[in-house]
Amino acid sequence: MATTLDGKLVVAISSRALFDFEEENQVFEHGEGLHKDRAYMDLQLNRLELPAKQGVAFSLVKKLLAFNDATAQRVEVVILSRNDPVSGMRVFRSAQHYGLAIERGSFTRGQPPWRYLKPLHANLFLSAHLSDVRAALGAGVPAAQVYPHSAHASLAHPNEVRIAFDGDAVLFSDEAERIYQAQGLTAFHQHEKDKATQPLLAGPFKPLLDALQRLQQEGTPTMRIRTALVTARSAPAHERAIRTLMNWHIDVDEAMFLGGLAKGEFLREFEPDFFFDDQTGHIESAARHVPSGHVASGVSNPA
Repeated sequence: MATTLDGKLVVAISSRALFDFEEENQVFEHGEGLHKDRAYMDLQLNRLELPAKQGVAFSLVKKLLAFNDATAQRVEVVILSRNDPVSGMRVFRSAQHYGLAIERGSFTRGQPPWRYLKPLHANLFLSAHLSDVRAALGAGVPAAQVYPHSAHASLAHPNEVRIAFDGDAVLFSDEAERIYQAQGLTAFHQHEKDKATQPLLAGPFKPLLDALQRLQQEGTPTMRIRTALVTARSAPAHERAIRTLMNWHIDVDEAMFLGGLAKGEFLREFEPDFFFDDQTGHIESAARHVPSGHVASGVSNPA
C-alpha cells in the first residue's frame, strides 16, 4: 500500500522559516553571479556538523509535532526550500539535533518550491519568500511570509500550541475591508451592523482553522491548541465576526476587538507561537513581540 499523508495536518516550511539562516543568507545575497550560489553551498557544507540556530517558526513546528505519539501520527512537517540539496543536508541534520521528526523535504536550488504544495495537500506554507507565498495563496493554500527577525515564541506554554489570527482578509474574506478602505469607518460599521447575521465568506486561512480544530478534537493527553482572533474591528462590527465563526461551527478561545489599537502589546500578553495578519503595519507591530507572518492577500495587498 502506498504511503499517504491523508488525514494529517501537513505543514510545509522553508529552511529560513524553521532555522536562523540569516547569516548564511547574507553570503548569498551579497555574492556575485554564479559564485554566490557556490559560496553559500560551501558555507553550509563547512557548517554541516554545526546545528543551525532556531528560527521564527521553530516553536510552532516543535509543538505541532508533539501531537504525534505511539498511537497516531497526526502532523507532518515537510521542508520546501529554495536551498540546494547539499545545504539540505544541514537542514535535516539540524532537525535531528533538536529532535524534530522531519523526514521529507524538497530542495529546489533557487526554483519556486510552492508547486509541491498540492501533492502534499498542505494545510499551511511558511516561507521567507514573498513571491512563493503569493503563489501558494493563489493556489488556495494558506501561506504567510515569515518575518525572520521577529521575536521568538515564549517558553511559558510548552503543552499548548498558541496561534493568533487577524480576521478580515485572513480568516474572513476582504469584503468588509474593501468597504472600509473605499468609504471609511462609519460606512464600514453600518455595513457590518446591517449584515450582522449574514456570515462572511471564508478567507485564505479558514481551512487552516478547520484543520486545527480537527486536530484539537482528536487531541492528546499532553498537548492542546489555543486560538485567538485579534482584529482591528470593534463594536458593533464584532457581532458579524463572532456569528461567522458560529456559523462555521468553529470555536476560538479568545477574541480581541481592538478598534485600531496597535496589536503588538496585546499579542505579547497572549504569547502565541505564531500570528498571521494581512497588513504589514500590524505585522511590524507584532514582530517586535511575537513570531509573525504576512498573509499577502486581499485588498491591502495588490499584486
